[in-house]
Amino acid sequence: MAPDSSDGAASCACKGIRRCLICEKLKDKGQKEADKPKVVHHFLYDPGSGLAVCKDGEGTSFPFPGVFLQENFISEEEEKELISGIDENVWNESQSGRRKQDFGPKVNFKKRKVRVGGFSGLPALSQKLVLRMHQEPSLAGFQPVEQCNLDYNPQRGSAIDPHLDDSWLWGERLVTINMLSDTTLTMSLDQGLPELGLAEEVRVAVRLPRRSLVVLHGEARHRWKHAIHREDVHERRVCSTYRELSAEFLPGGQQAEVGAQLLNIALSFKGTPI
Repeated sequence: MAPDSSDGAASCACKGIRRCLICEKLKDKGQKEADKPKVVHHFLYDPGSGLAVCKDGEGTSFPFPGVFLQENFISEEEEKELISGIDENVWNESQSGRRKQDFGPKVNFKKRKVRVGGFSGLPALSQKLVLRMHQEPSLAGFQPVEQCNLDYNPQRGSAIDPHLDDSWLWGERLVTINMLSDTTLTMSLDQGLPELGLAEEVRVAVRLPRRSLVVLHGEARHRWKHAIHREDVHERRVCSTYRELSAEFLPGGQQAEVGAQLLNIALSFKGTPI
């Protein structure tokens, strides 16, 4: 049985500029805000209209393409089953107060090298979820080759900094199932939206209800960074993110043979964390 991820044990894996509540206490350092207040334009994503709506009501709403949100993608009973199965595996310490489980190939993104050996596939618990994903038009043909489970805990100050996922190995759609608690996915654009007269950073809050599924693609995948901020983690949160292959690893691509090997292993659904 894996150690309880909610035990708040005083250990972390933060490196560089990364911080969590554990290392901040150990190093007697709090997160330091910039001396000069930062101007940020805040919007809220409306899944019904697909618009980013200005929070203070002063700005103009704008279309926010590339987000698909489905509430209640899994049931309460399925959530219990998934969390029970996930917690049977070992959680590894990760950056910024997170813990993780990886089901995917070993990858060196800087050298652009991927190693098939050691990869045993996605976990058995995910097979029925992937089949259900295929029922959504936005996920037609989705064949995940990697799954990453992340554990967020407010006692550890868990968060993930704004970032863009790799696009050399990983393909168009990023799919995440949000479990155990509601949270907010923050999309951000550092350079603003000059076409709307917004020169400073723009943030769009995408609310993720418990047991929902969210898909990022298009501009939300390649142009906007995404993050989970510490203040948006109120209770334990576990998410499973699934990634598909890029065109380079699909039929007709330069590394199609490697891609075929990876997919064959991934979709056996016999995986254990690497």
